[in-house]
Amino acid sequence: MRTTSRYRAAARMIAAIGVVSLVAACSGSGGTTGGATDGATGGATGGGYPDRNITIVVPFSAGGPTDTVTRMIAEPMAAKLGGKIVVQNVEGAGGTVGAGEVAQAEPDGYTVLMHHIGMSTAPALYKDLGYKPLESFEMVGLVTEVPMTIVARKDFGPATLQDLVSHVKANAGKVTLANAGIGAASHLCGLLFQTAAGVKLQEVPYEGTGPALTDLVGGQVDFMCDQTTNTSGQISAGEVKAYAVTTPERVQSLPDLPTTAEAGLPGLQVSVWHGLYVPKGTPQEVVQKLSEALKTALADQKVVDQMAKLGTAPVPAEDATPQAHRAKLEEQLGTWAKVIADAGVKAS
Repeated sequence: MRTTSRYRAAARMIAAIGVVSLVAACSGSGGTTGGATDGATGGATGGGYPDRNITIVVPFSAGGPTDTVTRMIAEPMAAKLGGKIVVQNVEGAGGTVGAGEVAQAEPDGYTVLMHHIGMSTAPALYKDLGYKPLESFEMVGLVTEVPMTIVARKDFGPATLQDLVSHVKANAGKVTLANAGIGAASHLCGLLFQTAAGVKLQEVPYEGTGPALTDLVGGQVDFMCDQTTNTSGQISAGEVKAYAVTTPERVQSLPDLPTTAEAGLPGLQVSVWHGLYVPKGTPQEVVQKLSEALKTALADQKVVDQMAKLGTAPVPAEDATPQAHRAKLEEQLGTWAKVIADAGVKAS
């Protein structure tokens, strides 16, 4: 998808990252799964794996939060592996199209998936998913946990989070809650908000976070939940009204923004975790090479600084492992199955 003004905050960060570059010469082309190729990075290739391009599939639009995180780590991972990394956006059905293509790819380490919390919610949302998160993939490691923010159009009436809850309860049929589509992180956070506030709202789904946030800034919808990687710029610029961050502690990039607990809604706490996957059957030595490259990338000071500006941080080294990643996914599958069942939500 072409990056337009609707993705300006994320696009500015992507430009600063400079991932779309080639570092030294490396011949060959990587395994592809479809979608537009948005960039490549890398270094000289040595013997063995990798000896051609590695493709990281992002199952969401270019310029979105998951795409931004992927491009942050691509360059230092490529440098550690001694090859090129190509980032591809394969959108559709809440991330399930791209995930499904990676599940069916050759298990050789040349097709990698970056996915977020949606990997743990898809089985509860989709009847015919076409893959099983725990059985169709090898986990490489967790990457980051991104806080969510509750933001509204800047001229929206409620001044605080408690005011917002009171307002939506009194005007449930009139207030619009935007999201990036069923199963998206913004949709899941919105479900938790409605549960915590004890209200059912009119939801307005979009095909991606970018369009939803653009309409919020333009005043076409009232409020939404979205990741700090996508909202920090608009909050700092005063383009939206921010109520709270959905984590136990305040975030460094938005020090004046209270937590949901501080603002009077302790039942709403959620962060969007991201992880890397490869198809089931990928050799363990390849999985370990990818995991080690991930650890190197997450320890890179440039990556740490970039994430801090967007209100997040790399996971500790012990979580950037296949074992920690699998444990997280198992726990989250159970958690979200109940939340989604209670909400009675299904994807078409």
